[in-house]
Amino acid sequence: MNFDGKIAYVVLWGTACQFAVYFYLKDRRSFAFSRKEYIRFLFVPWKIVTFLIALTGMVAIAPYSGDPTWDHLDAFFMSVLTFAGAPWAVGALYKSFKGKMPWRQTFVAFCVWMFSVSWSYDLYILFRDGRYPAEWLANMFASSTLYIPAGLLWNLTWSKEKGVIFSFMEEDRLRPPDHQDFSKVFWYAMLFIAFAAGLILYFLRR
Repeated sequence: MNFDGKIAYVVLWGTACQFAVYFYLKDRRSFAFSRKEYIRFLFVPWKIVTFLIALTGMVAIAPYSGDPTWDHLDAFFMSVLTFAGAPWAVGALYKSFKGKMPWRQTFVAFCVWMFSVSWSYDLYILFRDGRYPAEWLANMFASSTLYIPAGLLWNLTWSKEKGVIFSFMEEDRLRPPDHQDFSKVFWYAMLFIAFAAGLILYFLRR
């Protein structure tokens, strides 16, 4: 992508972010992540523990990745953004696919996703190095392959009627903590954790 193309791309995603903020502020009560229940949904012991393990691992291995654009800071803030947004964004886009999500929320979910896996990283490297990262497209896809399993992992829940499911498959997706018994979802969680760990090891060996 040439210089003019990079400027056009920054203007495009910057404008998209402004629209996303506008749509959110105009009707914030309709967004699940604006509610106290979303905090309760995220801040249960097993989700916090798995997040902290993932955060520590990502920050620790950043200097050894062989990628000069990956450092402690972008590993940290991208991990935090993933934990904060992926459970909602992945679920929202699933509901959009099922035709159960307003288009404005779909747009916001897309922007939350892209800002977490790509645009925040692009902006950081632009300010840190004074150049737009040549790796922006590769990073977008690589980070998305981790974003999806993270969003699925932290949506795992259990109900007496259906067993282990993703919370976004139910109408009341923001289940209270007493439905978040980790022993019920342990083996399913291990699948997503192993998948993400395998991807990270693959990237490190390249």
